[in-house]
Amino acid sequence: MFRNQMPRYEVLSEDAVATLDAGWRRLVSEIGVEFLSERALQLFRDAGQKVEDNTVFLDPDFVLAQVAKAPGEFDVQARNPANNLHIGGDAMAFGAVYGPPFVREGAVRRDGTFEDFRAFAKLAQSFGVLDSAGGVITEPNDTPLDSRHLDMTYALQTLTDKVYMGNVVSGVNAADTLAMTSILFGGVEQGRQVIEETPATISLINCNSPLRWDDRMLEALFEYVGANQPVVLTPFLLMGAMSPVTIPAALVQQMAEALSGIALAQLIRPGAPVIFGSFLSTIDMKSGSPTFGTPESGLGLLCTGQIARRFGLPFRTGGGLTSSQVPDAQAGYEAMMTMLPTFLAGANWVMHSAGWLEGGLVASYEKFVVDVEVLQMLQHEFRPLEIDEGSIAFDAHQEVGHGGHFLGAMHTMERFRDCFYRPLLSSSDNYERWMRGGGQDAASRAGEIWRAKLEEYEQPPLDDAVREELEEYVVRRRAELGD
Repeated sequence: MFRNQMPRYEVLSEDAVATLDAGWRRLVSEIGVEFLSERALQLFRDAGQKVEDNTVFLDPDFVLAQVAKAPGEFDVQARNPANNLHIGGDAMAFGAVYGPPFVREGAVRRDGTFEDFRAFAKLAQSFGVLDSAGGVITEPNDTPLDSRHLDMTYALQTLTDKVYMGNVVSGVNAADTLAMTSILFGGVEQGRQVIEETPATISLINCNSPLRWDDRMLEALFEYVGANQPVVLTPFLLMGAMSPVTIPAALVQQMAEALSGIALAQLIRPGAPVIFGSFLSTIDMKSGSPTFGTPESGLGLLCTGQIARRFGLPFRTGGGLTSSQVPDAQAGYEAMMTMLPTFLAGANWVMHSAGWLEGGLVASYEKFVVDVEVLQMLQHEFRPLEIDEGSIAFDAHQEVGHGGHFLGAMHTMERFRDCFYRPLLSSSDNYERWMRGGGQDAASRAGEIWRAKLEEYEQPPLDDAVREELEEYVVRRRAELGD
């Protein structure tokens, strides 16, 4: 995984931070936050918080006391220890796109299938720059709705050996994810103890903004937090729709929602690992359509990093987001508008790092490769710059002298293989050579790359007994859920 040792880019003054702090305190104490779960409401009552119907009016100091119980950093284990993750500090972990119902393959846009899900999982395994395939890489619409979470989890467990995300559609789905994760790490009973000691899956719990946590997400939250698995408490804010139109108002609401969810997680299990989540963008004020890769979302992203660090929490934000319908120039520059501030802010858990297209409605094979290129380039750019006698290269000047060139210098010959970033996708051919190669644009070249990657894919080894136990669990639970 990547360690970002660059200084963080902070844009908020102390006065601005104080104003935002006062804002979220007013929201949670005067407007309150809805929790559509009697279990959650009872926990807040028992903790001395004011509850009216489904609304909890929170004492801000109580919220901060709960947030302080959450660890600032923690580890997550993968079935291949080489792919274990550290969440927090200067560590950045990247996962693929999450949630699209549609897939784009070249010029064709269609419903996502289970075969697409498997293909994207294989691609995520194949590119080392990705630390996780994510969770719902695309909805497998050709599988039964009540049991597809079993198929997706099994695919993530067997086609990859990286950390994966848990299903959050319901408490039942979360419990199945935990049972299968326990099997993967030693069996239902022993494995549960293993994953409670060191978490093995990360789950996304979205707030139903504004200021409401719904019952399904809360059911999943109780399951995962009860098992000591990290959850990403994420307000879903499209400014102008789910929050006011100003960035400061969106930040205040984001703090109120994320901190209230984190407070509940700590009431369920004190010390449970959490991630301060952020998904903050805008809408087109002419059409109402969501927009991504905007200057406002980039600025909000930078502010979020500064805010999360003040609370001592790891945070999630960023990704290769775009509103573009195809993997074109717009898709590239909008993705960079989100991914560059992701690095500048030092986000710890980055979803949607590869494959996001059309406002998150589409998982694109070609965009997946484009995003991997962007991610590789940024990791190369943000790595520490080594300055020493060797890199200053005085001996190369002695060898070449005045008016010469360095192509054949010993300093160059010793370093030419890895002195510069070598592109996965980009072309630097002259026009004539580019035309002889077919005159392909980036999207066409990306199509060749992902197909080649799938041809080269090798499934990571898994113990036969573990595989058999997982398969038996999936078959049994599919039948039970069907009944």
